[in-house]
Amino acid sequence: MSFRSAVQSTPSLQAALKPGLRALGSNSSKIKSNDPGKCEGSIDIDTTVRAQYPNSSRWDYALGYGGKTYFVEVHSAKTDEVSSVLNKLQWLKDFLVRDVPELNKEPRSFHWIASGKVAILPSSSQARQLAQKGLRVAGQLTLP
Repeated sequence: MSFRSAVQSTPSLQAALKPGLRALGSNSSKIKSNDPGKCEGSIDIDTTVRAQYPNSSRWDYALGYGGKTYFVEVHSAKTDEVSSVLNKLQWLKDFLVRDVPELNKEPRSFHWIASGKVAILPSSSQARQLAQKGLRVAGQLTLP
């Protein structure tokens, strides 16, 4: 099943599907792609499920590109924000299992895109903690 089909089969996300990177708004500038034609669309998870999960630490975005789903959190990348972003990642994983099982089956990766400078050293304990959870942090996301 494709990203688009998985989103369209989920009633709570159907209306959130936007062409290209439009769901990311101004944050779309943080995503670079070598082939925009491979983009299957994007969704703003945070805004879409805010009413359903008002007190949760919600993840920001998902986009389909080249047969893979990229989950993107745009957040300040400082060491004192690591636990906050890991909480969002856990919420996302639980959300996928509970509410979006079709999207949970797709090939995927998780990305923390810095809203400013990345202030987490690659050799730090925080960087190791992120890597153990499968989360990458960078200033932008370059899609193949």
